[in-house]
Amino acid sequence: MSFQIALNFEDGITRFVECRPDETVAEASYKARVNIPLDCRDGACGTCKAFCESGRYDGGDHIDEALTDDEAAEGYCLPCQMTPHSDLVLRVPSSSAAAKTAAATFGATLAEVRHHSPSTVEFTLDVDERDGLDFLPGQYVTIAVPGTGHSRAYSMSSGPAQRRLSFLVRTVPGGVMSGYLTDRARVGDRLEFTGPMGAFYLRQLTRPALLLAGGTGLAPLLSMLERMARQPASHPVHLLYGVTRDQDLVHLDALADYAEVIPSFTFDHCVADPASGARNKGFVTGLIDPPALHDGDVDIYLCGPPAMVDAVRGHIASLGVLPAGFHYERFTPAAVRETAEAA
Repeated sequence: MSFQIALNFEDGITRFVECRPDETVAEASYKARVNIPLDCRDGACGTCKAFCESGRYDGGDHIDEALTDDEAAEGYCLPCQMTPHSDLVLRVPSSSAAAKTAAATFGATLAEVRHHSPSTVEFTLDVDERDGLDFLPGQYVTIAVPGTGHSRAYSMSSGPAQRRLSFLVRTVPGGVMSGYLTDRARVGDRLEFTGPMGAFYLRQLTRPALLLAGGTGLAPLLSMLERMARQPASHPVHLLYGVTRDQDLVHLDALADYAEVIPSFTFDHCVADPASGARNKGFVTGLIDPPALHDGDVDIYLCGPPAMVDAVRGHIASLGVLPAGFHYERFTPAAVRETAEAA
């Protein structure tokens, strides 16, 4: 038996290694040719010190100069000494380049393109050597747009255990990926992507969670919910989903399905357009009330356009609540960035 160890580097690259219960994480990493920081191998120097964000392990022997009891209680660990009792997620304080590793590149076939509305497209990939791809729910990959020489980054909306990868894309005029998906994409097209990447991913659920999505920022949260459906959370999980117009709403049926299979999961949505037929009109900030924040004993996962992310962060701060965990990711359509850079 072996466990899966996710090594998340400070540049956002994630590598996965297999580790037996009788070997240290450092030994398993070096066997996989991932050279995490290491010096003494005896728990005496602290060079390999990392932070364990998820999982159970035996911390092994070490001296206080390398790792204090207070640090160990907070979740810091020494990969040269620790042996796993479960799958682990470690935050490694070095770049992937320093560890002489990099994100992997995969080939894939376009399996489906679904136009939910003029503003939202979903596409699905069949991945070559799918068993070689692991990712944490919430992470993204960089996809080469066929025929353009450009790449774009998208979060998976599918979960790590699902065979196909799915993505939600906001279409914008002049967008490289938007143009491909709208005008030229055909089932059977060959694509290439690199990943996984990103520090926005689901941590171990040790308290209530509040998930907040703006537009296609719903994608990584769907991946997180897929994981929760397979590993049900014992703490309350509430999702708030906001869009600009009714036509931008997608996957409400999927959210309802997750509410059926995840006992602790509830959700609500709102539409900013005053002419909307939705029950809640306005922005997600209008749905965030003190009870949803559990007096700060909450982990928040927030993904959306920059204005929405900043508004939510400001609103929560105005309520005088400091969440125990606050993870967020802003996304800006590439066409908008290109226009701004040219101005």
